[in-house]
Amino acid sequence: MEGDFIKIYDWLRPLSWLYGLGVGFRNQLFELGILRSRSFSVPVISVGNITVGGSGKTPHVEYLIRLLQDKAKVAVLSRGYKRKSRGYLLAEDDTPMRLIGDEPYQMKRKFPKIHVAVDKKRCEGIDRLTSDEATCDTDVVLLDDAYQHRYVKPGINILLVDYHRLILYDELLPAGRLREPKSGKDRADIVIITKCPPDLKPVDYRVLTKAMNLFPYQELYFSCLAYDELHRLFGEERRTLDSILNHHVLLLTGIASPRQMELDLTPYVTGSPLDIATRPMEPVKPSSLITPLSFPDHHAFKAKDIRRINEVFESLPEPKLVITTEKDAARLERVEGLNEALRKCLYVLPLRIQFMLDQEKKFNDKIISYVRKNSRNSLLAQSKDAHKSKNRHHSGHGPRTISFRNNRQL
Repeated sequence: MEGDFIKIYDWLRPLSWLYGLGVGFRNQLFELGILRSRSFSVPVISVGNITVGGSGKTPHVEYLIRLLQDKAKVAVLSRGYKRKSRGYLLAEDDTPMRLIGDEPYQMKRKFPKIHVAVDKKRCEGIDRLTSDEATCDTDVVLLDDAYQHRYVKPGINILLVDYHRLILYDELLPAGRLREPKSGKDRADIVIITKCPPDLKPVDYRVLTKAMNLFPYQELYFSCLAYDELHRLFGEERRTLDSILNHHVLLLTGIASPRQMELDLTPYVTGSPLDIATRPMEPVKPSSLITPLSFPDHHAFKAKDIRRINEVFESLPEPKLVITTEKDAARLERVEGLNEALRKCLYVLPLRIQFMLDQEKKFNDKIISYVRKNSRNSLLAQSKDAHKSKNRHHSGHGPRTISFRNNRQL
């Protein structure tokens, strides 16, 4: 059920109160205009959350890349968490993961034709992307994990909320995992409840919609995770998920929320219905066939970690294999010490998101329309005049960034 992964540490509530004072004061400075947010002449779409940990930011950014990459020159700008470099850095095809971070590295490898850059100072990063000779053809900038970076005023602000960690039931750090008060959701133009069970009933959608209590200017969407074929990290072999039936799986992860992945894999190893649309309505329980081995998010694997991974794998009975995430694969592919048997059985599980309630077209049209109306050079911009009669309420002739909040109905 929603909120079932939340744990509140009541004894830390006094510290959360102090933390809330600091965050609230900073947000108030932006609301009063003492600290200023910048708009840009290129479309900017921000994807982020107000909780610590995984809410599906990377697969949602990748969804936007797939949606736009054939229509516009896409650039992704990330902080590059835990990278071993400073300042602005543009990823090249051969840029090592340690210099840009695991998630930017993953996106550059999957989408080599887009621009991927890292910069803690997002305004400076956008300036570089739109002015440097190598990237000045950028038509749209996707900001990864920038919901709290208020110095940038995105044209579309997308807030992700994990179904299993609904912000409605969470508390501020350190008692809970909220980075800012729940009222921070009011800055979003689009809210997506992510990692939803595929069997949500109509009444569940209505309850969630009412509970989120969004303003009329905000749009609410629901998404779930879907998985592609497994592929070997050290080889070319691919296999379908239904091929792991009755296998002992070592689920090796260094992500913030691995439990959802464990639950999703359970039907495949136990023989429960494999079609995502026909899974049983009762909650899925983890299988004894799956052995989770979890490390902290963005974990850098050390020699002692590799020894532990080898030992756990060797202890599993046959048939067995190891499944890891794309993000972890970026960090595992260059480590030394994995035994040969494990390397042959180490598979990567790509994931993507799917919109529910037939919301995909509505979401796609919203994003494409925004980019088309505000893009400088893209193929989308070429059709701007053809749609002008449908958009007479927009004035001006130059490129600009808009926000859905310009038409709030408060």
